[in-house]
Amino acid sequence: MERETLEMDVVFVGAGPANLGGALHLARLVREHDEAIAEGKKEGKPLGSIEIAVIEKGATVGAHILSGAVMDPRALRELMPDFEAQGAPLESPVKEDYFLYLTEKRAIRSPITPPPLKNHGYFIVSLNRLTAWLGEKCEEAGVNIFPEFPGAEMLYDEEDRVVGVRTGDKGIDKEGKRKSNFEPGVDLRAKVTVLGEGPRGSLVKQLSQRLNLNEGREPQVYSLGIKELWELPDDRYHTGRVTHTLGYPSDAQTYGGGWIYGMQNRIINIGYVTGLDYGDPLLDPHAEFQKFKQHPFVARLLEGGKMIRYGAKTIVAGGLHAMPQIYADGVLLVGDCAGFLNSQRLKGIHTAIKSGMLAAETIFEALLANDFSKNQLKLYEQLVGESWIMTELRKVRNFHAAFRHGRWLGLANAGLQFLTGGRAWGIFDRASAEPGHEAMRKLSTYGYHGDQIEQRYNGLRFDGKLTFNKLTDVYHASVKHDEDQPAHLHVLDTNICSTRCAEEYGNPCQRFCPAAVYEMVEDGNKGRRRLQINFSNCVHCKTCDIMDPYQIINWVTPEGGGGPDYKGM
Repeated sequence: MERETLEMDVVFVGAGPANLGGALHLARLVREHDEAIAEGKKEGKPLGSIEIAVIEKGATVGAHILSGAVMDPRALRELMPDFEAQGAPLESPVKEDYFLYLTEKRAIRSPITPPPLKNHGYFIVSLNRLTAWLGEKCEEAGVNIFPEFPGAEMLYDEEDRVVGVRTGDKGIDKEGKRKSNFEPGVDLRAKVTVLGEGPRGSLVKQLSQRLNLNEGREPQVYSLGIKELWELPDDRYHTGRVTHTLGYPSDAQTYGGGWIYGMQNRIINIGYVTGLDYGDPLLDPHAEFQKFKQHPFVARLLEGGKMIRYGAKTIVAGGLHAMPQIYADGVLLVGDCAGFLNSQRLKGIHTAIKSGMLAAETIFEALLANDFSKNQLKLYEQLVGESWIMTELRKVRNFHAAFRHGRWLGLANAGLQFLTGGRAWGIFDRASAEPGHEAMRKLSTYGYHGDQIEQRYNGLRFDGKLTFNKLTDVYHASVKHDEDQPAHLHVLDTNICSTRCAEEYGNPCQRFCPAAVYEMVEDGNKGRRRLQINFSNCVHCKTCDIMDPYQIINWVTPEGGGGPDYKGM
C-alpha cells in the first residue's frame, strides 16, 4: 500500500494541554532564537522554518478532553504570563473551599480544609474550552494542527529509533474491507515525536513494550472519574465554590471521593472518582456516582436542576514510582501518559503544561545540536528532575499506594507523608504495589453466587431526573462512531468471557465500563452467553484496557473523529 509521507521536524501526538503547551513554547523558542540572531543579539545559526505538527484523534481540538477541573495556573502563567488578558476561557477563580465527610445520611463539614485541597489562587475551568483556546494560540504561532488524525502506529528505523508516527486508515468497513472512500493513513516522519495521549495511551503502550520503558518501575495504577454538568434553577451553589467529599458511597476498602465545582450561569460540575484497584468484582463506578447523587446533601442541591452533559475519563494515580522512562531515541513522553499527575491534589493540568514546556526546551536544544538520540534527549529527564514538577511529586510519592490497605490507613499515611515530605514506612511502603486489575478478587472471595451478581446495587433505580442509566448518560456525551468500521476494542479471546470470566468474576466489564460498551447476551441455542461489544458507545476512557482481570482487552484508536464531544466539559 502506498502511503503519503509528510516530513515534519516535530510531531506532537494528542492535542491535550501538555502537547499544546509544548508546541506553543517550542514555536516561540525557535522564533525568539532566530530573531535574536537576525538582530545581532546572539551568535549562531538560525534554525529557519521548523515544521511543528499536532495530531488529534478527535474531530476538533478539545473534543476528547475531560477533567474536573480546578487548575493551578502556575505553568500556564509561565507559558503565557498574560493569559487572562489574552482571553483564556476561565470559568471563575476559586472563592470558597469545602471538604465534607459523607455518611449514608449526613454531610459533615471539616472545620479545616486539608492543605492539598486548598484552592486559593486557582481557577475553575472547562478543560475542553481551555485546550481549544490553546489550539488557536498554536495555530497563530504557525503550528500545524491536524484533527481527525489518530496516531495508530509508531514508526521506527532499523535500530529501533522512533522516526515518526503513522495515522489510522479511514474508510474500512466492519469486516475489514476497504470501502469506496478508503484513505490510507499518513506517515508523519519527524526528528522528534512527543507522545501526549493521556492515561493509558495506545502508542505509549506499544512503545513501552518494545523499548522496555517500564523496566524497574512500579505498575501504573489508575482511577476513573465520572462527571456530569448540571444546570440549576437558581443561584443556590455559588460560582467559584469548590467542594470535595470523602466517604459515602465508597466502602472503606475502596478509594473514592466526589467533587462539586460552581461554574458560570448556574452550571455545576459534579463528579465522582473511583480507584481502579478495587477488590469487589461487582463494583460499578457509574453506579457509585449515581448513589453519590442520591445522598441527601447532593440530592437537595440538584433538586429541580437538569443534567446537560456527561463524561468519563481515567486518571493516572501511581505517582513518582510508577513513571516510565520518559525519553528514548527520537521520542519524549509528556503529561498523563508519563504519569505527571498529583493524585493527592487531584491536579494534573499544571504539571502537564510544564512537562510539555520542558519537552520543548529539550527539543530546542536537540535542534541546535542536530542530535535526536536518547543521549541528547536525556536532557528532558534532567530538566524535569530540576523543576518544580519533581519537587511536587516527590512529596506525594507514596500517597495512593497506602490506600490499598483501606481508607483509614490511607488517610493516616497521607497525613504522615505531609509531615515527612513524602516518606512512608512499613505497610505504607510502595514495595508491594500491584496493577489495579490484580487487586480484583474472584466472586468466591466475597461468597457471591451466580444468582447474586447484581446484589450490590439492588436498591439503585434510575429515575431519569436525578439518576441515569449508562445509555442515557452516553447520549449526553454526544458520542458518535461510524458503526461500519472495525471495532476498536479488541478482545483477544472471547471464549474466556463466556467461561472463566463468567464463573470467576461475573463478567465485570459490564460494570467497570461507564458507557455500556460490554454486554453479555444469550448465544442462541448454545446454552451460554457471549460477549457483545457496543463499541459505538465508547467514551475513550480506557477503563476496559486497564481493569480487565485477564488483560485481554486492547484499546486501539478508532477511525479519526469518532468518540465523544465534550463541549464545555
